[in-house]
Amino acid sequence: MTQQHPELESEQAYVDHAYECLESTRTSAWRLRDLNEASMGGTMQARFERNAFDEQLVKRLNDLDLGDAALVFGRIDRLVESPGDPDRNGDGLDGTESFHIGRLAVADENSEPVVVDWRAPVAEPFYRATGRDAMGLVRRRHFAVEGRTVLGIEDELFGAGHLGVGHDEGLDGASGGDGRPAIRGYSTLLAALERGRTGTLGDIVATIQAEQDEIIRSSPAGVLVVQGGPGTGKTVVALHRAAYLLYTHRFPLEDQGVLVIGPNRVFLRYIERVLPSLGEAGVEQVVLADLVPDVEFARAGSGAVESAETRRIKGDARMSDVLDKAVSDRQRALSSELVVPFRTGYLRLSVEESARIVKSVSRRVRRHNAGRRLVEQEFYGALAASARGTEVSVSEVRQELRSVPDVRAALERMWPTLTPAQLLHDLFGSRALLRLAGRNVLTDAEIDALFRPRSEDVGAVRWTASDVALLDDAREILGPVPGKGGRIDESDEIRTYGHIVVDEVQDLSPMQLKMVTRRSLNGSITVVGDLAQATGPWAPDTWDDVTAHLPTKRPSRVVGLSVGYRIPAQIMQLADRVMMAATPDLRPPQAIRQGDVLPEVVDARVGANGDGPDVAAAAVAATARMIEDAPSMSVAVIVPDSLAETVSDALAAAGIAHGRAATSGLDDQVTVVPISVAKGLEIDGVVVVEPGRIVQSELQGMRALYVALTRPTQRLTIVHGDALPEPLAHAVADLPRRSEWVSAG
Repeated sequence: MTQQHPELESEQAYVDHAYECLESTRTSAWRLRDLNEASMGGTMQARFERNAFDEQLVKRLNDLDLGDAALVFGRIDRLVESPGDPDRNGDGLDGTESFHIGRLAVADENSEPVVVDWRAPVAEPFYRATGRDAMGLVRRRHFAVEGRTVLGIEDELFGAGHLGVGHDEGLDGASGGDGRPAIRGYSTLLAALERGRTGTLGDIVATIQAEQDEIIRSSPAGVLVVQGGPGTGKTVVALHRAAYLLYTHRFPLEDQGVLVIGPNRVFLRYIERVLPSLGEAGVEQVVLADLVPDVEFARAGSGAVESAETRRIKGDARMSDVLDKAVSDRQRALSSELVVPFRTGYLRLSVEESARIVKSVSRRVRRHNAGRRLVEQEFYGALAASARGTEVSVSEVRQELRSVPDVRAALERMWPTLTPAQLLHDLFGSRALLRLAGRNVLTDAEIDALFRPRSEDVGAVRWTASDVALLDDAREILGPVPGKGGRIDESDEIRTYGHIVVDEVQDLSPMQLKMVTRRSLNGSITVVGDLAQATGPWAPDTWDDVTAHLPTKRPSRVVGLSVGYRIPAQIMQLADRVMMAATPDLRPPQAIRQGDVLPEVVDARVGANGDGPDVAAAAVAATARMIEDAPSMSVAVIVPDSLAETVSDALAAAGIAHGRAATSGLDDQVTVVPISVAKGLEIDGVVVVEPGRIVQSELQGMRALYVALTRPTQRLTIVHGDALPEPLAHAVADLPRRSEWVSAG
C-alpha cells in the first residue's frame, strides 16, 4: 500500500469533517432528548408517544456511537449521466461524482450526504464492481484507517479509455485470469487479515469481497444455505447479512425480530461485538438452550454425559412421533368407575363415559393443555347428570368436588396438565411408557438407550444439550399451561422471528432443525456451515439432508464461498489432506495468503531424558516458544476434552497465565480450548495437542481434527505423543521444505 498518497491529506481532512458532522448529529439528538424529557405532563396518549419517541432517540444515539470503529473506510468515483460539470470533485476526474462509504450514514448541516451507509444501494459498486462490470465506476478507493486517522490509500482504477490509465482488478494487480481469485482492495484486505486477533470477532465491512457481498445483499425470501470452508468468512457474512436486511427491510423486520443462533456460549462471546459495531444492537443472539424456558441445563464437565447413540436417537425426527404418542398415552379413560360422595348421595362417572369424554376432547383440540378445561367441563357435567333424586348444577358440583383427592386424581389420570419437563421426565424414567410411546417407531435397543433413572423432583433434573429440541417439541405439542380461570398467557407461546441466522448448522440434528423452523415466521432463514466440519451424530453428507427439515415454502438456495482469507496457504495445504480423507467430495477453499512461518510438528514420544512421552510438557514448551517469538500473539492450545485439565495444570505450573475457553472465552492471551468448543473460532497461533486422540475421542474424529488445524491465522504447532493419524502423517511427509519441520528429542 502506498503510504504517501498525494491525496492523503485531503482525504484526512474529509474524514475529520465527517466526524465533525457525526458529532453535530449526536449533539442534536441529545438536545432533542432533553427537550422530550422536559415535558412530563399530558394525557396517557401523549406520555406513550413521548416514551416511544425517546426510545427511538436512545437507539439513534447508540447507533451513532462507533467507539473505536472507523467511520469511513472507502470511496467510489462514478460517471455521472451528463458529464457537463468537469472536475466537480476537484481531483482531475472529469464528469464524475464521488461518495465516501462508511459504517453509517452521516449528513452535514444542509442535509447533504457526507458518508453513505455501506448497506445503501449506491454503495453496492464498492463491493461488486469488477473489470468486466465496472457498474459505472472509474475509481474505487480503500482507506487503511486506525480510529480517525487515515494511514494509507489504495486505488483501483476502471475504464482505461476514460482515464488514460491501466485497470487494476486487485490481487497484486492480477485480474484473476490465471485462475487466482480476483480480490478487491488486496493490500487493505491483507493488512486487516494480518492484524492480531483480540479474542472477539471483528466486522469485515471495509473488506467485504464480491462473492461475500452477493450473499449479504441477496433476497431474504426462503432458506439460503451458505457452504464455506474454514477462513472464508461465512460467519461474518451471515452477521453482515442480518445487519443489511435490517437496514433494507427495517419495516417489518424491526418489529418481527431477527434471531442469531450459535453453537455454544464460547462462540456467542466471540461474535458478540460484530452486530453492535454495524449499528444493529437489537438482534437476539442465543444458543438453542436459551429458547427453552423454565428448565436447568447441565454445565460442561458436570458429569452429565450421554452416549453418542443416545444423542443420535434424541436428534432423530422420529422422536416427534414418539412425543406425540407419549402425550396421547396420557389422555386415557379411568381404570375403574369413579364414585364420589355428594351431599346425601353419590355421583358417578363410568369408565365408558370417561373414555367418551377423552375421545371427544382429543378430536377438538390441537394442543394437549388447552383440552384440560374442556375435559373438566364434561367431567363435572357427567357427574352432575348422575345425581339422583335432585337436580344440581355443574357449577355446584365443581365448587364442592374440585378439592376432593379422588376427583383430582381422576382428572389427572384422564387429562393431566403437563409441562415439557414433566412429560419427558415421566417418559424417560419409565421403560413401560417408553415402550408404549415408541412401539413401531423405535427398536428395543433405542428404547433402552433413552431410559434414565427417574429423579424424585423434576425441578432437580439437569437436562442435556440433546434434550433441548425434545423439550421444545413437547412445548409445541402441549401448549402453555392454563393459568387461573383457564386463561392462556400469550408470553408462554413460542416466539417467531422475521429472519433467522444459524451458524455451524451442519451440526444440528433433524429435531434441532425443526426447532429452528418452528420459530420462523415466514420461512426466511440464512444458515451457514461447512459439511467438512460436521462433527455431530447427525453429520450430513449433502445440504439436502439439512434443508429437508427447514421451511419449504420456497425452494432452498445453496451458495458457496470459495476463497479462504484467514488461514495461510501452508497451513491449509496440510489441513486439506485431512479434509480429503474426511469428505473427499468437497472442494477446499483457495487460500490467498502465504504465511511467514511453516507449521511445526513436535514429536514428544521420546522425552529429553529418554524417559517416555510428556505431551503436556511439550505443549507448554511449544506455547512458550510462540509467545517468545511473537509477544503480542494470541494463542489457543486445542486439546482433546480429556486433556484440558492436564494441559491447564502444566501451563500453570510453568507460570504461563492462561484462560479456559468454557469460562473466559478468548479474553486471555493464552487459552486452553477443548476440541468440543473450538469450532468457529480464529486465533493468531494454535498448538494442537494429540491429534490422534482428537480423532479417537470425537464421533467424527477426522472432521474434528480438520476443525482444530484450521483455527490459526498465523502459526500452527502440532504436538503428539501418539502416532499421527495417517492422513496427517502423509501431509507432514509430503509438505515442501520438510527440513524445516522440527522434532523434539
